[in-house]
Amino acid sequence: MTIKVFNSLSKQKEEFKPEEPGKVKIYVCGVTPYNHPHIGNARPFVTWDVIKRYLERRGFQVYHVQNFTDVDDKIINTANAEQVSWKEIADKYIAAYFEVMDKLNVRRANLYPRVSEHISEIVSMVETLIEKGFAYVVDGDVYYGVESFSGYGKLSGRGLEDMKAGARVDVDERKRHPMDFALWKAAKLGEPSWESPWGQGRPGWHIECSAMSLKYLGESFDFHGGGSDLVFPHHENEIAQSEACTGREPFVRYWLHNGFITVNEEKMSKSLGNFFLVKDILAHYSAEALRFFIISTHYRSPLNFSDEQLADAVRGLERLKSAADNLTYLAKANVKEGSGAETKALLAAANDARRNFMAAMDDDFNTALAIGVMFGLAKEVNIYYSGVMAGKFGNDAEILAEIESIYRDLADILGLVFSNQTISENCDTLCNDNGTVNKLLDLIVIIRQEARKKKDWATADTIRDRLGEVGYVIEDSPQGARWKKR
Repeated sequence: MTIKVFNSLSKQKEEFKPEEPGKVKIYVCGVTPYNHPHIGNARPFVTWDVIKRYLERRGFQVYHVQNFTDVDDKIINTANAEQVSWKEIADKYIAAYFEVMDKLNVRRANLYPRVSEHISEIVSMVETLIEKGFAYVVDGDVYYGVESFSGYGKLSGRGLEDMKAGARVDVDERKRHPMDFALWKAAKLGEPSWESPWGQGRPGWHIECSAMSLKYLGESFDFHGGGSDLVFPHHENEIAQSEACTGREPFVRYWLHNGFITVNEEKMSKSLGNFFLVKDILAHYSAEALRFFIISTHYRSPLNFSDEQLADAVRGLERLKSAADNLTYLAKANVKEGSGAETKALLAAANDARRNFMAAMDDDFNTALAIGVMFGLAKEVNIYYSGVMAGKFGNDAEILAEIESIYRDLADILGLVFSNQTISENCDTLCNDNGTVNKLLDLIVIIRQEARKKKDWATADTIRDRLGEVGYVIEDSPQGARWKKR
């Protein structure tokens, strides 16, 4: 099978061919840690976690680098407002980042370089750009001259004059061209600074990613990711300064950009008051439900955030989890064995689902289509389960174990573990202790079965009804009884 990806540089799908056979190098733009991560931050990192999982599942050795922009105006402003050091702010919100990403089951990158720890590499790169005539010094500031790079604009597809609108451009008459951007900024009072050949100062925004990716991934690597908002100017500038510095093209073989997040169909922004932090969302919905919501839409498409959409995600996740629970139960259940024809038919459906799932992921990592395949398999599983529980046919536990392995393998590629906790994380200890809850529910079912044996129907019905009130159902079958989350 061939993996095809939509390359933002060529504006079309291309066959993925890694620079080094069997190995994949990835750089993803990380957060500026001046506040808690918001839902817009979460999307690219969940997306790249799935991509990385899939590439590894396909047998690639993946090396993943993701930076922290720990030197930035927003961090400095937050530090000044709180009267603490910029490093305290950066450290605080880097820890906050890891806290919520761990909850979202986003596995760690191989490396998380910080800007503040790579000043020498940045200074060296700026020196090279000056020596090659791509950058110039003005009063301790260093600017990249966009007119010196003939390929400027090839990622965003804009001409120099078209780029003025919507870009981060400081009005500065010292620039040779209005779109020239800062590689190094002269020190200002109250800001962190480092020594350089041009005096005390700090890096500009764009140079950091180039310097760190070149150090850890080389002059050309496979994937560079980030949100669509980074195409211009950030990634455009990365290409210009990196290829000018090394003289090698392409700097990145495949550029992948995830779509924007809207809130009730409006672009998310602080000014509109529809800005949602991940930690606040997790006060009402489980991390697994939020992750499922993010990957339910193809990464390049806009993602609309609303309570209704999250509620749909909770219900969808429950459907997949219910099928997983049914498979686990049947793989271990003491049910009568039959010819196994139905079980073999389900195994064939599972193998078909695996092929279709992989085909969906091969097509530009289409998680939405892959999840649709899983829903189809879940439906087949539940039909089979109902037949077994109704005594219509037997069950082959050995084959069911194989089907369960396929199902959970596909879920693992998506980073789904089907935990019992799906609605809220604001529960007491018992609510979060799923092992204890499971044992208690098992005990309740046993007590109810004993009541049924004694023909104490009133007690048995009361237990069933009261469990139903708190979200659990008891299913009776010729093979016995089991509880399930509604």
